[in-house]
Amino acid sequence: MKCPIDGVIIKDLKVHRDSRGWLSELFRRDELDQNHFPMMAYLSTTKPGVARGPHEHKSQTDLFCFLGLSEFQMFLWDNRKKFRSFKKTYQFKCRKSRPTLVIVPPGVVHAYKNIGKTDGLVFNAPNRLFKGRGRSKPVDEIRHEDDPESPFKLTD
Repeated sequence: MKCPIDGVIIKDLKVHRDSRGWLSELFRRDELDQNHFPMMAYLSTTKPGVARGPHEHKSQTDLFCFLGLSEFQMFLWDNRKKFRSFKKTYQFKCRKSRPTLVIVPPGVVHAYKNIGKTDGLVFNAPNRLFKGRGRSKPVDEIRHEDDPESPFKLTD
């Protein structure tokens, strides 16, 4: 899927199904730019109707995988003044029937909302350690939940 925001990558994940269930490669080092190599990974669940974000990172790139257990609406807003896509927004659905990879570079405000009926599972493999080595640094995050300029309405 083509995204109008510079540096954002959106890709359907290939799913291999058989009688046991399914398998999908979430990332491969030989298919990622070196700047996107994960430094850690975590799973989270998000309840139906709940949003996470919006926020951006100063130096962290997020590699999200929406695993197809629920549907999500993804929200992106370019907050990088030196990019031609500055202030552009983009929204799309990560469908239950189609696991999706989304790579979000630093300076792109992002949020997602579970628009399905069941808890959703999200895998994230950022290229920076949360709070740095030994969790000794400030969190690399700029929150936008109360930003009056935010183009997104995430609550009902």
